[in-house]
Amino acid sequence: MPTYRETILAALHARLLALPAAALRGDVLPERVPAEGLLILRDGEPGEPEVTLSPLAYHYQHRAEIEAVVQGSDRDAAFDTLTASVGSALATDRTLGGLCDWIEAEAPRTVDLPVEGAASLKAAVIPVVLHYSTADPLG
Repeated sequence: MPTYRETILAALHARLLALPAAALRGDVLPERVPAEGLLILRDGEPGEPEVTLSPLAYHYQHRAEIEAVVQGSDRDAAFDTLTASVGSALATDRTLGGLCDWIEAEAPRTVDLPVEGAASLKAAVIPVVLHYSTADPLG
């Protein structure tokens, strides 16, 4: 049985799979970027929880990351479309079906990456903060 943290990350990945871009989880950047773009979900860090004692609960602000990558001649427009679609997907249900108290993305940190013999990549890391509580930090 998966942990609560894994259930939340799997739900976030499922939300990304519904987008037109390819969505991977924890994979390396492939040699080819699909025309629609590529998203790679990184599990990130749950951080130090706040703890309440009665009842015992661990309250996390887990920072996952989504790497967004596009390639091609119209990279700026494709990148804008891709990041906007991620924002819309997260905004449709900010609780991931009741798994989280709240989920929100932060502004993307963009970078242009040259590729020898091909069109350069435009990429960004989009931090996503998942607010949730659990009774067991390992469960």
